[in-house]
Amino acid sequence: MRIYPAAVAACGVVALSALAVPAAHADDRFGDTDITSVVVNSGNPVVLGTTERTVTVEVTATDPAGLTEVDATLYRGSYSNPDASVSSTAACGPTPDATTTCTLTFDLKPGTTPADSSLAGTWHVSAYAISADIDAVFLSNAADFSVQRDTQVSVNAPERVKWGKNLTVTGGVQNADWATGSYAAAAAGQPVKLQFRAKGCATYTTVKTVNTAADGTVSATVRALVDGDYRWSYAGTAGTAAAVSKGDFVDVR
Repeated sequence: MRIYPAAVAACGVVALSALAVPAAHADDRFGDTDITSVVVNSGNPVVLGTTERTVTVEVTATDPAGLTEVDATLYRGSYSNPDASVSSTAACGPTPDATTTCTLTFDLKPGTTPADSSLAGTWHVSAYAISADIDAVFLSNAADFSVQRDTQVSVNAPERVKWGKNLTVTGGVQNADWATGSYAAAAAGQPVKLQFRAKGCATYTTVKTVNTAADGTVSATVRALVDGDYRWSYAGTAGTAAAVSKGDFVDVR
């Protein structure tokens, strides 16, 4: 994890040296510097597929004397012993403004950080700000956010069917596998909704809910009454993103 610059301690502010210890648990404050807001990815879950992506974190900090440096670190697990951590590409500052919102960027690389899919779920942000008059604040857990595996959902329905006959709609749910850089079958037992939109209508309606099989596939049989599109809708989990398949049109004759 990134720590406070050595130059801060060299200025004679001995108390700040405590903030440079990665094992620190408690928040630390010196003077009137404060961090008032931390927002990750505009408040949305971070959905990560099989390629690198950049995540932004907005840290708002205040001090009447202006701010010398504002920075943050993303981590999974405990602050003192994280399962994974990512430093920003660069800290912000200096600025003479009493309040500043610093936009930090972080590069997430599937297979590296996070190394594998077990690291999906809740992550945290530690953040610090240092003022021009050497006041400072450090928050070991300034915000929580979700990192989710990207999801792909497929659908397949018959092209045409006789009125009143049964038709079977199949499909599958796959989640990004960060370790292999490919997509793998979703876990068995995940609920997926079969939805239908009649020809000429704007919205879909859920007609059945089924669970994924061991290979991530889904299948449901319904009665054919009118022309329309069928699709599968997956709500997601704490570690996997929600996703909806495209619609597949069925001509009922």
